[in-house]
Amino acid sequence: MRLPWIKLVIILAGIWAVVGGVIYWARSAKPTPEGVVRYLESHPISGASEAERRRMMEKIADQLNQLNYEQRREVRMSRKLDAFFRALPPDDQTRFLDLTLPTGFKQMMDALNKMTPEKRKEFVAKALEDMKKLQEATTRVQKELGRNGRVLVRWSGTEPKLRVMIEGPDESKIRSWAHELVEAAKRDMAH
Repeated sequence: MRLPWIKLVIILAGIWAVVGGVIYWARSAKPTPEGVVRYLESHPISGASEAERRRMMEKIADQLNQLNYEQRREVRMSRKLDAFFRALPPDDQTRFLDLTLPTGFKQMMDALNKMTPEKRKEFVAKALEDMKKLQEATTRVQKELGRNGRVLVRWSGTEPKLRVMIEGPDESKIRSWAHELVEAAKRDMAH
């Protein structure tokens, strides 16, 4: 009579071990780009309390920081992170950048360092080519202004920001040109 009970206990212990292992594996599994996007889509930031928003922001930052360079690029190129970032108040945007930029920059530098010199040269040439839209738009605006104004377009060295300054006699044209330069920069960044 004892033998069937012992078999039952062993079977239940085995099932418990398998279920426990699956739960442990699921909790410790590395995030994927699809998982980050799914989390973003299932946790809208609008309407969340400040504490909830901070928790979501830190979870997303943690997930992004666990992705490798190519995976982070995949999330960035999907543009799903853009709406989340724009919905954050300015202080939280700064905090999110503080949480994610150091790891992203390190990953980018590691990826560049692993490239062969030829591949690195090709990468830099592509990046410069991609920035041509902004360069062309800036040159065109400066030509239209002539001696009546000036254009300054400069990426920040410390933050992911673009400074666009235009001086000229017509404020409506200045606003239109500034918008045009920002859109050209966005097109460059989308590539």
